[in-house]
Amino acid sequence: MNHIVLYHPEIPQNTGNIMRTCAATNMMLHLIEPLGFSLDIKDVRRSAANYLEHVHYKVYRDYEHFTQENEGIYFFLTRYGQVAPDKMDFNPENQDVYLIFGSESSGIPKEILVKHLDTCLRLPMTDKVRSLNLSNTVAILAYEVLRQQGYKDLSPFEPETLKGKDWLKK
Repeated sequence: MNHIVLYHPEIPQNTGNIMRTCAATNMMLHLIEPLGFSLDIKDVRRSAANYLEHVHYKVYRDYEHFTQENEGIYFFLTRYGQVAPDKMDFNPENQDVYLIFGSESSGIPKEILVKHLDTCLRLPMTDKVRSLNLSNTVAILAYEVLRQQGYKDLSPFEPETLKGKDWLKK
C-alpha cells in the first residue's frame, strides 16, 4: 500500500488538497501533530471538496508514534535530497511505501533526514525558487509512485458513474 505522510502541516488548504489527492489515488494519509489548524474547519473541507468521506487518514501525536505504528520504506521529500524521484524504485517487494513531506515553513527536521539519506528525494528545479507548493509536490510524487507501479487499481478513463468513457465521442 502507498501512504502520504504530512509532518506538522500548517496550511489547511494544502491539507485539504492533499486529502483530495489521497481520495483520487487510494493512498492513506498520515498527519503528524502539531497541525497548524483544526481538521474540522471549513478550509480543509472546502479544499477536499466532496471527497472527504473517501479519505482514510490517521493523526499521530508525534513522529515517534508514527514510526512505531507503521512499517515500510520511508521516502522523504526535501530540498536537500540528491536523488530525483524517477531515479528511485517505488516497487519494494511486500513493503508499504511512505512518502513523507515536511511543514510548509520548515520542512522535515535535519535529525530525521540524516538517518535516511539514501531515501531523501528532491524534485529538480531552477535556483530561482526554494520549493514548490506542498500540495503540488505531493501530487507529483504520488503519481510518480503510481506510474512506476502501473497505476494499479486506478481507472484509466472517466467512470460510467460520472460522464463515462465515451463522453467525448457523444
